[in-house]
Amino acid sequence: MNSNENPSGTGEDPGAAARPVPGPGPARPQVPSTDRVPRPGPVPGRPAPTPNAVAEHQLPPRPTPETHVAHVPTVPANDPAKWGRIDEDGAVWVRTVDGERKIGEWQAGDADEGLTHFGRKYQDLATEIELLESRIESGTADLGKTRASAQALLESVPTAAVIGDLDALARRLETVCAHCDVAVDEARRRKDARRTEQIARKEALADEAERIAAEGTQWKQAGDRLRAILDEWKTIRGIDRKTDDQLWRRYSKAREAFNRRRGSHFAELDRQRAGAKHKKEELVQRAEALADSTDWGPTAGAFRDLMADWKQAGRAPREIDDALWARFKAAQDTFFGARKQMNAEIDAEYAENAEAKEQLLAEAERIDPAVGLDSARAALRGIQDRWESLGKVPRDRMHGLEARMRAVETRVREAADAQWRRTDPEALARAAQFRERVGQFDEQARKAEAAGRAGDAEKAHAQARQWREWAEAAETAIDDR
Repeated sequence: MNSNENPSGTGEDPGAAARPVPGPGPARPQVPSTDRVPRPGPVPGRPAPTPNAVAEHQLPPRPTPETHVAHVPTVPANDPAKWGRIDEDGAVWVRTVDGERKIGEWQAGDADEGLTHFGRKYQDLATEIELLESRIESGTADLGKTRASAQALLESVPTAAVIGDLDALARRLETVCAHCDVAVDEARRRKDARRTEQIARKEALADEAERIAAEGTQWKQAGDRLRAILDEWKTIRGIDRKTDDQLWRRYSKAREAFNRRRGSHFAELDRQRAGAKHKKEELVQRAEALADSTDWGPTAGAFRDLMADWKQAGRAPREIDDALWARFKAAQDTFFGARKQMNAEIDAEYAENAEAKEQLLAEAERIDPAVGLDSARAALRGIQDRWESLGKVPRDRMHGLEARMRAVETRVREAADAQWRRTDPEALARAAQFRERVGQFDEQARKAEAAGRAGDAEKAHAQARQWREWAEAAETAIDDR
């Protein structure tokens, strides 16, 4: 379908008459339908109907499925003698509210037969009116054509060659015309309301289509929704062509804008995928060149960099992307599989080293510096030499083994430090100097007392006490070592 072709077809003219629905009764020439049939004017020779004239023979409203319509009353059986006469010359007269009116001549028989003949013609006319009323009552009438038929009959009443209550027929026809006018107005209002509702529906659909065209990025869902809008659009009828075409152009323009934007998006996506394909082909070639490397550390870092570049490269077309990934991963698995096997062999060797170091630790932990410091030092040096020659151990056991060896080394070193402090010449000389100073101050105190200098004696005693405390502290430190 052309994007500018309105799927709703020709818009309906709100003033057009409804499609005729055939009703019961004998065929009668149809009065052409018009957009609006004029209301009946006064019948020539009769006074104009009063405002209450319609109420004298009021038709019920058009039926709906929820309402029950009573039967429309019909004209009682006609008595021609009451409404007309035939004089001696054969002239036929009918009586109306305006007086008598000559309607023809009767020479075919006696006057009663003539009255009966013109009475039947009256009944035929009344039957036509009753058919119009019954169609309105049933709700199947084409109101425009019914109105036109009733108007034509109403205009023929003043000259009708029939005998009967012509004024009653005229009132009934006026009621039919008035009812049709009211019903047509109501139908037009309903049609206008329906048109307004349908316009609002299409405006809402056009608004949604324009939002999708401007903002939609979920391409599949948005495209599906635009198609659903079109399907719903086709079900909306009853809008005049001009308004319908304007709304259709809004929807069509929005759909075209969306299709252009979606096309641009996927064209750009294709360009990006082509670039990603070229980039990933290069990464695969580099990965395959590294697959057999045994330079484990640098190559593992290179593979990590390749993986980061792979994630940043974007996606190539699906099948190509999957194939390239399979090649890249195969190269990666080849390298890391080889490294894993090498590590397994190294781990086995490291496990043997760990067991040997466990035996050395058991030997080292039996060293007792208190028994002999020199022998303890010598034993530890031998164990340390053998420890270094054993090489590496598994990472998860390395810290525990090293901690135990450090503990043995610390114990032997602290024993050596303690022995050295106990034999330190400087510490011994310092303690002797402190004792010598104590003796000097004690001698000064005795001389001061002998000379009667009590103050000097007290001062010398105080200094002697201070140096004595320092000497005792130095001697205690040596003993603690």
